[in-house]
Amino acid sequence: MSNIVAIVGRPNVGKSTLFNRLTESRKAIVDEQSGVTRDRHYGKAEWNGIEFSVIDTGGYAHGSDDIFESEIRKQVRIAIDEAFVILFLVDVETGLTDLDEEMAKLLRKAKKKVFVVVNKVDNNKRIGEINEFYKFGLGELYALSAMNGAGTGELLDDLVKEFKTDKIQEDDIPKIAIIGQPNVGKSSLLNALIGEERTIVTPLAGTTRDTIYTRYKSFGFDFYLIDTAGLRKKKNVHEDIEYYSVMRTIRAIEECDVCIFMIDATQGLSAQDLNIFHLVQTNRKGVVFLINKWDLVEKDTNSTKGYTEEMKEKLKPFTDVPVVFTSVTNKQRIHKALETAIEVCKNRLQHIPTSQLNKQILPYVDNNPPPATKGKLISIKYITQLPGKTPMFACFSNHPNYIKEGYKRFVENKIRENFNLTGIPIEIYFRESK
Repeated sequence: MSNIVAIVGRPNVGKSTLFNRLTESRKAIVDEQSGVTRDRHYGKAEWNGIEFSVIDTGGYAHGSDDIFESEIRKQVRIAIDEAFVILFLVDVETGLTDLDEEMAKLLRKAKKKVFVVVNKVDNNKRIGEINEFYKFGLGELYALSAMNGAGTGELLDDLVKEFKTDKIQEDDIPKIAIIGQPNVGKSSLLNALIGEERTIVTPLAGTTRDTIYTRYKSFGFDFYLIDTAGLRKKKNVHEDIEYYSVMRTIRAIEECDVCIFMIDATQGLSAQDLNIFHLVQTNRKGVVFLINKWDLVEKDTNSTKGYTEEMKEKLKPFTDVPVVFTSVTNKQRIHKALETAIEVCKNRLQHIPTSQLNKQILPYVDNNPPPATKGKLISIKYITQLPGKTPMFACFSNHPNYIKEGYKRFVENKIRENFNLTGIPIEIYFRESK
């Protein structure tokens, strides 16, 4: 796959700092604790008009007691397989280590273009200390400081020469975020959908610390799946890196189009789930509820209906949401969840012509006008959909300030009954008619 760069190296050489430098972002977690970056992390970069993707990987290590160690090594290998060019990052302060040698052997076998990048060269004295890394036999060395950016220009000049110059426009590709509390099965769902272990899956809550973007191109669909760190209550966020994960999850919700909101069927809809749901509503994102671990719930013939009704009672007033019951481990109805998310994405993008909107909604309004207030009769002249990426509607009235919240919900319900806006929070505004 062309125009993809993987940053690899042993722990704590500055991979995430370089990732942030290249992508001009704060997406990768930077922490002095080694092993912070567990999953591959994707970002976009641009140099001299050429766009490329960057993968930040976990530190390549061995011999520790960390249960994630073997998974990290597997993720690094996958990143190397995916990449067109590899940035092999080493640290001039520590010098050449056995782990660096092991990584160099792996890269020589990969038969990919490798740039050996010597990090933390922040003064002229250290430039003379980089020569030992020529022992790798991987070609020219690039001395830089990822922290302050010194030397990155020369690296990028040579890097982009390796790429195809065709620009790929991906801004319009839908983004679907997999969200929910920790340990509800988000990473397992992603792996089941794409058919390969692309994110780390363990039974421990909080495993996914980084947001994972995976391009999904199957069955005629083309979109991004986003796997996020499980959202926790703030009082349970003890580590700095967990705090950044929560912030990243919030940003993922802000940036996506539709959320697949996973709920543990054995736990039900909690107060924290409602907080997350409010976040989805506030950002006017589409939502599909995926009730996972349904195979573990004792049920009768009407249990799905009863479960759905009980859940929607807690979601009021926004209850027009699709609900899919699944068992990710048994791969039950996971493609149904995907199809539903795509449908919701289409709902979110639709534009209803003003003529059609008024033809179908004004009769309800005329038959049930807003209650008179302070002796003033209130009428709604016409309704139109406002421009934007999410459905918003303006109702023009002679006295918009007197229309109550309850009537606003009445209009919203009638719009939902006549047009397919399932899974989409919508906004209704009342404006004064001229």
